Amino acid sequence: MTTVEALACERCGRRYAPDDVEYTCPEHDGVAGILDVRYDYEALRERAADALAGPTEDLWTYEPLLPVDGDPVRLGAGGTDLLDAPALGDALGVDARVKNETTNPTGSNKDRGSAVVVSRARQQGHDVVACASTGNAAASLAGYAARAGLDCRIFVPADLPEAKAVQPRLYGATVLGVDGTYADAYELCREVSAERGWYNRNAAMNPYAVEGKRTLGFELAEQAPDADWVVMPMGNGCSLAGAWKGLRDFERMGLLDDAPRMLGVQAEGATAIYDRFVAESEDTDAEPVDAARVADGGERSSGEADETTADSIDVSVPHNAGKACRALRESDGDAVVVSDAEILDAQRLLGECEGVFAEPASAAAVAGVRTARDRGTVESGERVVVVATGTGLKDTASARQAVDDVIAVDAAGEGLPDDI
Repeated sequence: MTTVEALACERCGRRYAPDDVEYTCPEHDGVAGILDVRYDYEALRERAADALAGPTEDLWTYEPLLPVDGDPVRLGAGGTDLLDAPALGDALGVDARVKNETTNPTGSNKDRGSAVVVSRARQQGHDVVACASTGNAAASLAGYAARAGLDCRIFVPADLPEAKAVQPRLYGATVLGVDGTYADAYELCREVSAERGWYNRNAAMNPYAVEGKRTLGFELAEQAPDADWVVMPMGNGCSLAGAWKGLRDFERMGLLDDAPRMLGVQAEGATAIYDRFVAESEDTDAEPVDAARVADGGERSSGEADETTADSIDVSVPHNAGKACRALRESDGDAVVVSDAEILDAQRLLGECEGVFAEPASAAAVAGVRTARDRGTVESGERVVVVATGTGLKDTASARQAVDDVIAVDAAGEGLPDDI
């Protein structure tokens, strides 16, 4: 038995028994009624001792704290290293550490959410899982589906980087390239999954994806209990919301004295969560919509796609913006926006300083620290954990913009520079 007590609507507060609703609150259209998994914290506290008795091998170390009732799907997600990052810290003026999520089995932190979602899908007897993705969730869901023996259907924008389109196909998934934005892919996936009975992992729509991402917060609470800041990129907002929920849960169970502040970073070409956070900070009576460009009910109010080289966070309709903004407020955190040029510079900096090859979305977190330092939000010498959410191997075309050209030499060494 899990310790899940109820599913609560973020919009109206209605509570449902876990078996009474699958995705969103039926009182609202579309995906407006995002649900949050609520736990019996007394029972959770009692189970925590068992979960923390040994070393953290993977995210299933925390199985007693997760909404999965035995027989989880294992592929090795979680248990990632927290790297001391002195050279990066010197460059940024902080005491830096890097939570290296690039080493997860499919190359990103999305494996945490997929592990829980696919485990639940298998336990409930589903044969097909599906999601819309900007790339990382696609690979993650496909990999975990293959491991679980389930079929997988993926909806992606047609202009997705080739490596991100190849990886889920290699795992046996059927990939559908949608002629439109991620928001278009999301809506099509939602409609087709409902028609055909596929179990939908879509961000925010499936409340259990965030619960898997909670384990990142658990690990940070154990590895970096002294952190002042945790810095993460934001696309849909699920990863930051999940990490904060895990940190807050450890604090609530008395396992963490003081949770760190969260810093959310968005790319200049996709600022919907930042826009909402700023609007709500300036006007406490602001209408609780997903973004300035999102109409009531979670539908796009504009057909125009946002643009950034950080494709993993290129999300114009962030369905979990509400949870992300709440995490920023509850943690006394902040949000910043960075340019593509700053992202590419940060990608190179992280690689040169610490040997971590992160995709542009991950590097946005590094760029965000620099911006927050310039603004005075993050102070000199503060203890900062940067979460590298995904590997750069999935988008080498972007990385080529951040590095020097290969130096051509012949086999006899002709052309070899004297100054290297």
